[in-house]
Amino acid sequence: MNNHLDTAVITLFSVFVLGVGMLFSRKGNNIKTFFAGGESVPWFIGGLSLFMSFFSAGTFVAWGSIAYKYGWVAITIQWTMCIGALITGFWFAPRWKKTGALTAAEFIRQRLGLKVQKVYIFIFTLVNVFIKGSVLYPVSKLVSTSLHLPLIQTTIGLGFLMISYTAAGGLWAVMVTDILQFVVLTASVFILLPISFDKVGGVESFTKAVPQDFFNLLNGEYTIGFIIAFALYHISYIAGNWTFVQRYTSVNSPNSARKVSFLFAGLYLVSPIVWMLPPMIYKAINPSLQGLDVENAYLYMCQLVLPGGLLGLMLTGMYFSTSASANTALNVVSAIFTNDVYKGIINPNATEQQLMRVARLSSWFFGILMIIIALLIPYAGGIVEVILSIGAVTGGPLLVPSLWALFSKKISGKATLSITLFTLFVNLIFKILLPILFNFKLNRAEEMMLGMGLPILLIVINEFFIQRNKMESSDYTNYLINKKERILQQIPLTIEEELAIKEQNKFGLRVIAGSLMFTALMIFSLSFFTEQAKCLTIAIAAIIMLLAIIPFYVQRKK
Repeated sequence: MNNHLDTAVITLFSVFVLGVGMLFSRKGNNIKTFFAGGESVPWFIGGLSLFMSFFSAGTFVAWGSIAYKYGWVAITIQWTMCIGALITGFWFAPRWKKTGALTAAEFIRQRLGLKVQKVYIFIFTLVNVFIKGSVLYPVSKLVSTSLHLPLIQTTIGLGFLMISYTAAGGLWAVMVTDILQFVVLTASVFILLPISFDKVGGVESFTKAVPQDFFNLLNGEYTIGFIIAFALYHISYIAGNWTFVQRYTSVNSPNSARKVSFLFAGLYLVSPIVWMLPPMIYKAINPSLQGLDVENAYLYMCQLVLPGGLLGLMLTGMYFSTSASANTALNVVSAIFTNDVYKGIINPNATEQQLMRVARLSSWFFGILMIIIALLIPYAGGIVEVILSIGAVTGGPLLVPSLWALFSKKISGKATLSITLFTLFVNLIFKILLPILFNFKLNRAEEMMLGMGLPILLIVINEFFIQRNKMESSDYTNYLINKKERILQQIPLTIEEELAIKEQNKFGLRVIAGSLMFTALMIFSLSFFTEQAKCLTIAIAAIIMLLAIIPFYVQRKK
């Protein structure tokens, strides 16, 4: 491992990404372009961005530790994300686009009322900042361990870099870096995988060296009950998480929103196999990892086989995959605060200049909160415990009732809020109070089934009892009336605004093309520092250079 070369790669790419964010700082001049790309983002860009927004170093640390410990079940768990995306594409993504809302919070206010929106904004912001802050921790740990840097300073530095380009460039800056780090990470893994198989002695040696149950679809505490509950969780999460809803509303039509989700599903059908094989191979090389040390299995595999520079490339991909997940959340939380709190409640008559100032300042505020949370993760039991526990406790109560409101004409704001608060309360009792008071703790499957099953059950019961009343809820009636009024009062975009949106999107595609060329040249230059993977590295650089033609061609057609 060459620390100087790895550090140089990380620094160079980080400076480049920050520069990309600054390029967009003058392009997002109103909240619709800053937060939604003018609602004309190409669907394939939105789909790749959605995929990488779901991705993070937590994927390598959390799922990688499960892959090392239990094997193929880590892939089975991630296939539930493919199921969730398919169902979202068929039913939910087009429905979100048809609402005409800029954010999920805006729809909740329109459909369920201001009171419900306020409660949801508070809970969502708290949960989302905590989750995305938690995924900043594992990549900081990976970088600090690999380059022998202090963890706290590394976390703060990486966090501030993430905030900088998100606050500067808005949604397009986020999506361009999403595409970049997707390419970098994919290139890194396709270099890592064959070298790893070569290190272990081939596929046959690998399969003989691991436990007999290593390739079972289910293993350990990850039972069929857990997988079913986790699939339900991912249906609601991918369909209803406010971060992902932004990807469905930022494209130009319901059909494009559907394509965004289907592209995500296709990527999550294939990618878990590629991502999870390296820590599984490391199990055959070194089966002795214990405790929280299993979270480093992916890193140890990278350190073992990747030459100098290519390890830095892998760490760069891990960091920017994490920042993709975190800065997407940061962009959405800032959008909600700016559009639904500041403009909707505090200052309805705010000018575009005021809104843009609030948007950037709120990005910094919530980003700093994420850094603080990342620093606290080691004291909360590790990344796997944090991610799965938060998902089990909050996923169903927050997402299921509001998703049902997309379809139901009868559910009211009062019923939605009651179901959310009651199920959150029950989940917290089982997660926190019962283990402390009575030493009673649910296992992973039971915890997830309670978290998803209870809100679904209460919604079914609510629909059953109000079914006798043939009238629509007053909240739904008001929603339809107000929607018609908004359509009538909607001020069409001026020619200048339409041209600005088109120019921003063409500019974004040109930046993607240029960024891919830069990435290809950087990877090609690293081929001079390695003998083992020289030809493979050159081939991948050539492929990325060819891929740069696609966004350049699309922007020319626009």
